[in-house]
Amino acid sequence: MKKIAILNKYQEKVNRGAETFVTELSTRLSKNHSVDVISKINYWKILNSKYDLIIPTNGREQAFLIRIITWLEGSKMIISGQSGMGLDDRLNLYSFPDYFIALSSEALKWAKRINPLTKSIYIPNGVDLSKFTENKENNLKKIKTILSVGAFTKEKRHDLTIKAVSRLKDVKLVIVGGGGDLRKEIESLGLKLLGENFEIKRVEHSKMPKIYNMADVLAFPTVPWESFGIVLVEAMAANLPVVASDDPIRREIVGDAGLFIDPNDTDKYSEALKDALTINWDNKPRLQSEKFDWDKIAEEYEKIIATF
Repeated sequence: MKKIAILNKYQEKVNRGAETFVTELSTRLSKNHSVDVISKINYWKILNSKYDLIIPTNGREQAFLIRIITWLEGSKMIISGQSGMGLDDRLNLYSFPDYFIALSSEALKWAKRINPLTKSIYIPNGVDLSKFTENKENNLKKIKTILSVGAFTKEKRHDLTIKAVSRLKDVKLVIVGGGGDLRKEIESLGLKLLGENFEIKRVEHSKMPKIYNMADVLAFPTVPWESFGIVLVEAMAANLPVVASDDPIRREIVGDAGLFIDPNDTDKYSEALKDALTINWDNKPRLQSEKFDWDKIAEEYEKIIATF
């Protein structure tokens, strides 16, 4: 049994992919190890706690300070690339963790190119398949619902989804998010273009299974450098097809459980949403999500921990 600390200063303050990662991984590692999830970061206390393994999630100076602590204590550090292929994960790689976890095959190639001296391996984020399941009663709805989930930031490109949905008839758009500073702008645009067929709200992560069950399609027009997109696998676990940005990371995650678009092309984005609502997807989304079972993913982390 190892003594493990997972650090995230935003834990229980916001609901994003990184926070879900911490919750799901810590829950599973706790079955075999002593795991502390730390949101109030006190480096002196961490130094004196003598952890065998520390997993920092906030990057930058946190990664370098934890690297120093682990060197002093003779312990290990793992960093999961939740930030994506950019400055933060570049700095994470330069902190020389014992392992860098790339969330996609594309990110793995990038990581090995940025710092070939760091051990980098591919382990994606995942989904709790017992929490996110299909609700068959969803098929009885008269009006179709498109769902968009993500922070109210420009990177999530909710505005492009609003514009695409506005070209469809008898379709409702629901945007669920938290964090970011663009909520007012997004809400204003949604009400202007969609009127009563638009809804925007913030929902606790524990209530997200019901949100997916009320929808028919997930729209995910994120920027191509986003590291993963846990909402993708959660939606697919609820057997929702996905219309996502056409980039290597989203193609790897979604597979044949959705359609891919350039969200800047409003006409084609709108047409893809319309097609996704009419295609018989059978159980393809659910089957695709099963590749990302958190239980299996935690086993991959256990394999790493066993080498320390």
